[in-house]
Amino acid sequence: MQNRPLALVVDDEEDLRLLMRMTLKRMDIDCYVADSLQQAHQLLKKNTFDVCLTDLNLPDGSGLQLVETITQNYPQLPVAVITAYGSMDIAIDALKAGAFDFVSKPIEMTRLKSLIEQALKVSAQVPLVNSGIEDEKLLGNSPVMQQLKATLHKLARSQAPVYISGESGTGKEVAARLIHLLGPRTSGPFIPVNCGAIPSELMESEFFGHKKGSFTGATEDKVGLFQSAQGGTLFLDEVADLPLSMQVKLLRAIQEKKVRPIGTQQEISVDVRLLSATHKNLQQLVQQGQFRQDLYYRIHVIEVNMPPLRDRAQDILLLTQRFIEQICQEWGVAQPKLSKGAQQALLQYTFPGNVRELHNILERALTLSEGQEILAEALQLPDAHATSINEHYHANQPPLLSQQQRVPEPSGYLSEHHQGTAQGTAAAKSNDQGLNAQGLPIDGLESYLEGIEKQLILQALETSYWNRTVAAKKLGMTFRSLRYRLKKFGLDSDSDDDE
Repeated sequence: MQNRPLALVVDDEEDLRLLMRMTLKRMDIDCYVADSLQQAHQLLKKNTFDVCLTDLNLPDGSGLQLVETITQNYPQLPVAVITAYGSMDIAIDALKAGAFDFVSKPIEMTRLKSLIEQALKVSAQVPLVNSGIEDEKLLGNSPVMQQLKATLHKLARSQAPVYISGESGTGKEVAARLIHLLGPRTSGPFIPVNCGAIPSELMESEFFGHKKGSFTGATEDKVGLFQSAQGGTLFLDEVADLPLSMQVKLLRAIQEKKVRPIGTQQEISVDVRLLSATHKNLQQLVQQGQFRQDLYYRIHVIEVNMPPLRDRAQDILLLTQRFIEQICQEWGVAQPKLSKGAQQALLQYTFPGNVRELHNILERALTLSEGQEILAEALQLPDAHATSINEHYHANQPPLLSQQQRVPEPSGYLSEHHQGTAQGTAAAKSNDQGLNAQGLPIDGLESYLEGIEKQLILQALETSYWNRTVAAKKLGMTFRSLRYRLKKFGLDSDSDDDE
């Protein structure tokens, strides 16, 4: 027969201790009670508990001391605090100290049962440190990412609100999902919501729900986001975009763990883990009066900062390989290799859009590339231009033409349709003369290389009698890539499609 869970209740009120003992007994949980810190410490030394509930105000000290002791010496034991109304700030301090969650006085039995059930799940949960789920969801082996994963593992055991900060595209929602998956609420729903995408007039209905007929357009009952996330996690992305009027209502829902749908007088208890994120400086918005300070302290109990991609450059190629695999699998196409030049270009790029930008760059590159290799030019990175020139032409001819390698004038075969490109040819001819006495480009390297690229393309076109398919083969690129460059240099015409 399996042993029943064992709970420790620490409170100096005898009536509350009795009520807690009776409630736990109905839940098939054995219970030890203590009326002081000293007695609690003695019981902790003699027994192995599955959950602990402690009052904040004890005769011989503060419940915070007990929270800190348990966090340091019994890290697998979830401890929740019991707080009276008016001492919410202390409860927040307890969460920061490592408390699992809190329950307010007078204690509602439904809320207490829900808290204990979640705590027991944490206590019984098998550690997932080596499961590989964090590596699958949050790619990266850099030191900063390893530290981030360890932090998320730790936070997953708690019910404390977590605020995820970081630049756009760093993976804030990915981190939120990982906290959910690693925690005791993994079997419950994960409900993400972009606060900036909800019209202000519909925000209360979206969050709290409404009853049919409560306002014009309410043709049926609606379950709000809080109720949809019951037993799971509610992720508020771009929380900084919430209007001040909604911030007040959200604060009460978080603090009381209750919502009131529009058109009803009855409040509904909700059991939700709250996670939030934004790319904006929330503290600065508080100082500017654009975000409520009291709400800030409620959601900002624990902060996790997502590092930008430029601070973990060693993860770039790992992410690149994984994204290419995923995109090719989704599109049902063969997976090309990433050229050395493209690798170098990615490593040198600063990625202002972070991981999301990398994914978009690779999607574009796979669209432009039809061969077995992704070249640097297909990435369309500012820093990759010089590399792309070298990759295309180094194997066949020098990338920079000498004075003797002039592009010939267009021949008589050039039709009237192509006469407009003759001027471009003449301009490109003199490009190699744009060097100073030291042999360096007068107008900058990028401009000089663009001139060389244009010159080579025109030479290939003219020797191919302006057949672009043939010219593309001579240049060692796809027809699509050549067409892109013709448009780039203004040499393209809609009617001259020989694909």
